[in-house]
Amino acid sequence: MKTKMQRCVDFVRADVGTIRTGRATSALVENIVIGAYGGTAKMKVVELGTISVSDAQSLVITPYDPSIIGDIRRDIEAANTGLTPVIDNNVIRIAVPALTSQRRLEYVKMLHVKLEDGRVKVRQTRHDSMTDLKRKFEDGSLNEDDRRRTEEELQKITDQMMEEIEKIGKAKEAELMVI
Repeated sequence: MKTKMQRCVDFVRADVGTIRTGRATSALVENIVIGAYGGTAKMKVVELGTISVSDAQSLVITPYDPSIIGDIRRDIEAANTGLTPVIDNNVIRIAVPALTSQRRLEYVKMLHVKLEDGRVKVRQTRHDSMTDLKRKFEDGSLNEDDRRRTEEELQKITDQMMEEIEKIGKAKEAELMVI
């Protein structure tokens, strides 16, 4: 049970990591799917090369195979991330533009939507477990004391996961609002 909820929290952490903060981070591009080798292979950027952060405002992608550098650039541009990749010899340089205050507020709204999705997933997991406990109790394979104790433990785990999602959200919001 706890592992299912932890997976939900890990998903939220990864999802929130893709939100731009005006600072360069590999999470901005690593999961963009690239149609490499003439579109015959669909792979993520992280599978096609190394992503490094050269300074706070720029990313450098070094493809393992220099022949697909154009495919990577094209598909990063097509992903509508607001990033503009530039080919420089055998690397792709991406300058991460500073965020406007309006854009920051849009990202904060997007953050809250993603956090709420995570909370819903955790609650759904709890609901599924509660239903399972109720079914076991009605079948007679679980007595009332065990059921009540397990429900209380389940609620404690749910509260911990909600707290963790909240911490992730507060940290990301603080990061977004730093100018």
